Amino acid sequence: MDRLKGKVAVVTGAASGIGAGTARLFHAEGASVILADMQEGPGAALAKALGARAHFVRADVTSEADVAAAVDAAVAKFGALDIMINNAGIVGAVGSIANTPLDDWNRTISILLTGVFLGMKHAARVMIPNKRGAIVSVASTAGVLGGLGPHAYTAAKHGVVGLTKSVSSELSQYGIRVNAVAPGNTVSAMTAFVISGDGSDMETAAKRIAEGASLGIAAGPEDQAYAMLYLASDEARYVTGHTLVVDSGQTVSGGIPTFHNGPTSLIGAPKVG
Repeated sequence: MDRLKGKVAVVTGAASGIGAGTARLFHAEGASVILADMQEGPGAALAKALGARAHFVRADVTSEADVAAAVDAAVAKFGALDIMINNAGIVGAVGSIANTPLDDWNRTISILLTGVFLGMKHAARVMIPNKRGAIVSVASTAGVLGGLGPHAYTAAKHGVVGLTKSVSSELSQYGIRVNAVAPGNTVSAMTAFVISGDGSDMETAAKRIAEGASLGIAAGPEDQAYAMLYLASDEARYVTGHTLVVDSGQTVSGGIPTFHNGPTSLIGAPKVG
């Protein structure tokens, strides 16, 4: 406990899934947390349940004004920004490259990659004068290998890994660390929707994920949150530019079927965050 005592974090996509698990864990470890999400009901409810040191801000990560406002809310309400977690996301455009609609491609890239860019940009704006901070973004196993996700998702997540390396090289001179986590299959509304067509069917999702995992267990949001906790904490003070893969060995022992067949879009599917 108290690994983040006295620190202030912004978590995007904090209303559900990995984002919610991260917000809960960071709060339990002593951080004050801004929960940023488009899902107002669940986001506000989680902030209320956490109580003191938690505040919800409605934010669309494709809007620079919204991302800037979330960062500014951390400073205004809690006095600082020490940690930026760029987590919000969707599955987005799926299907064959020959049949991927450009609008769905652009929307997917906007959320998964431009949203991370905006989070990094505005976190840097606040962190540089203080010469400290940790930025952690959510990539994916699809960001370190091909064939583990839809084309737009894969391109965006590779972009997150590359951006993490590039921005870390600039911001290290200010004492700011920039890292990423690359989750493998993790039980959430998004994976439940992809696996069974029902975003609430966590049981089926957990069973299928465990069956495909070399360790024989299904990851929950907390498994990814603990990885982000390490990278955000002072325990990782010597780590920057790194992408930590948390995938039960998925990227070394084999993958999962890709999304090249079936529907052409999962834009409306449950959010990653």
